[in-house]
Amino acid sequence: MTPATPRPPARILVVDDEPDLRTLYELTLLREGHQIVAAGSLAEARESLRQASFDLLITDMRLPDGLGLELIRELGRQGRSERAIVVTAYGSAENAVEALKHGAFDYLTKPVDLKQFRTVVATALQASGQAAGTAPTPADALPPRATAPAAPWRKLAGGSPAMTLVRERIDRVASSMAPVMILGESGTGKELVARAIHGASHRAQGPFVAVNCGAIPDTLIEAEFFGARKGAYTGATTDREGYFAAARGGTLFLDEIGDLPLAMQAKLLRVIQERRVRPLGGVQEEQVDVRILCATHKDLVQAVADERFRQDLYYRLNVIEIRLPSLRERPEDLDDLVAALMQRICQESGQPPVPLDDTAREWMRHHPFPGNVRELENLLHRALALCDGQCITLSDLQDPQAGPAAAAPASPLTSTQAPHATLSPPLAAAASEGIPADLQQHLDEQERAILIQALQETRGNRTAAAAKLGLNLRQIRYRIARLNIQVGDHDGDTDG
Repeated sequence: MTPATPRPPARILVVDDEPDLRTLYELTLLREGHQIVAAGSLAEARESLRQASFDLLITDMRLPDGLGLELIRELGRQGRSERAIVVTAYGSAENAVEALKHGAFDYLTKPVDLKQFRTVVATALQASGQAAGTAPTPADALPPRATAPAAPWRKLAGGSPAMTLVRERIDRVASSMAPVMILGESGTGKELVARAIHGASHRAQGPFVAVNCGAIPDTLIEAEFFGARKGAYTGATTDREGYFAAARGGTLFLDEIGDLPLAMQAKLLRVIQERRVRPLGGVQEEQVDVRILCATHKDLVQAVADERFRQDLYYRLNVIEIRLPSLRERPEDLDDLVAALMQRICQESGQPPVPLDDTAREWMRHHPFPGNVRELENLLHRALALCDGQCITLSDLQDPQAGPAAAAPASPLTSTQAPHATLSPPLAAAASEGIPADLQQHLDEQERAILIQALQETRGNRTAAAAKLGLNLRQIRYRIARLNIQVGDHDGDTDG
């Protein structure tokens, strides 16, 4: 086997007006085997950049003749390939966020921790090697990279303009360390987007840790995030690793970030700024190296206005924004989604794909899908379980809780109206029963009844109940907790 060719030393431009700091950075990087060029001002840095190209630029934010941010903007305008790391004063969150928005790969805060310094430099050079020739233009405006057929966002089915933009943005932001906020209604695929960003990034070989912020009890949330030492609380019989430690070298995905309690928001902000965590009951802080992605279906701008979400944390997390369209906003994607979901479900269950007949397809085209793609997936899971194995019909798509009245196709409004003018079964039921005063409560009650029935039928086995409903174990646990279902009341309360 031919040994790998050693990578040549990286050429790094260090820009800082303090001679002592410049020397410290130079010595640290020289020990790592890199070639260093130093500059003490914007003018000197521009002259160095004019004379040569570099693998990495490390610049202080404040320089005697301007801001280091100006260098990053110029690199982007000139289409240069250098990655950039900005060093900013401690607590200057606005500067760090601004640098990331304008294309900086990452940032460091003063006083700089040398171990963290070396880690960030190594990460930036690794990313530079993966995306050679990619200029550090603003992270949400980068040109798409050449993408292999097995791109990480391949599971995002649909060719609508809205989904094309989502896929392009995923590819553009993947190479940065900038935090990303993924917005969209429940069931639109926010975690799938987060996994795609991780898979397209230089951290793809590292762990991807997904956390549902709304499903963790307040009393355990700090230990879950930061870890805990043995004896830190009653029942802590061993040291426990937190989410940040579990995601080291990879990506931490904070789903439903809007549900995070205010007290925890302050602690999370500190960790993001200092990149250190102290486990519960611990004395020493531990360095963390994670990229943070967040998601929510809530209006965080309104939450900030209502003082339910910290403004400083919002701006730190919402550096780049990706909005996912609801399913009703992209009806042209329905057929592609059905085909992709059907193929995946059938592969997992080991059965051949089953086509939908015309009445079933027509019903689906006019169904509002308030649960978006997740509802569509669950609907197909159930229909496959109910159908005869040859074809999915309208009756296979009916809600089994709706009773015989909803089992037959809805009648046309008039004898001359086309088929698409008929009310779909859920809408027909709503028209006859009246519009609920509280839609969310109405949907929660229906979901609770279905979950309880599934748990009863499986004697409290959550794994089996999840399979019946087309969910995974994490999803059904979240729903059980959210709807306050006492699983222990059922016989055989197990996880399978």
